[in-house]
Amino acid sequence: MRMILLGPPGAGKGTQAVRLVERLGIPQLSTGDMLRAAVAAGTPVGVKAKEIMDRGDLVSDDVVIGIIAERIGEPDARNGFILDGFPRTVAQADAFDKTLASKGLKLDAVIEFKVNEQELVDRIVRRAAETEARGEPVRKDDNPDVFKTRLEAFRTQTAPLSAYYASKGSLKTVDGMRPIDEVTAAIKDILGR
Repeated sequence: MRMILLGPPGAGKGTQAVRLVERLGIPQLSTGDMLRAAVAAGTPVGVKAKEIMDRGDLVSDDVVIGIIAERIGEPDARNGFILDGFPRTVAQADAFDKTLASKGLKLDAVIEFKVNEQELVDRIVRRAAETEARGEPVRKDDNPDVFKTRLEAFRTQTAPLSAYYASKGSLKTVDGMRPIDEVTAAIKDILGR
C-alpha cells in the first residue's frame, strides 16, 4: 500500500500515519528524516544534499525526489509506505509520479484531511494554553502566529495538490475534524482494510 496523506498542519495526518504504520506494517516516510539519513549514509544523493545544505540553501526538488526514490527502494518499503508532508507542490507530485512509473509502481491512495481552519487555530490556541497551564514549554508549532503562517504556506503551495490528484481520480477525503477513532474508521473504509 503506497499512500500520501494530504492536509494542513494540525489536521491529524501524523496521528493517523502512526495508526496506519501499526496496522499495515509499512513505514511512514519523512523527507527530513530521509535527507538526514542519506547525508549520514553518504549516498550519492546524500552527498549532493549535504553540499547544498552546507551552503545554507534549500534542497531542490530533484534532490528530494532522488532521496525519496532511494528510500522507497529499501526492503522495509517494498510493501508500501506512507508519505506525510510530501509532495508539497504540484511540481513535486508530478516528478514523484514519474519516479514511481519508472519503477513500475503507482500510488494506491491519496487521502486528504478536510478541516475547518478556524477550528484548527482554536484547537492550537487551546493546546498551547493547556500546555502552559501544566507548566510545560509550548512547542514552536503550537504558537498561533507560527501556525497561521504554516497554514498560509499550505494554502498557497500544497492545497493545489487536491485538484492535481482529483484530476487523476486518486483523491479521497476524510473529515479531519471528526474524533480520531472515526477518522481512523473512515480511512479503513477508503483503503478497504
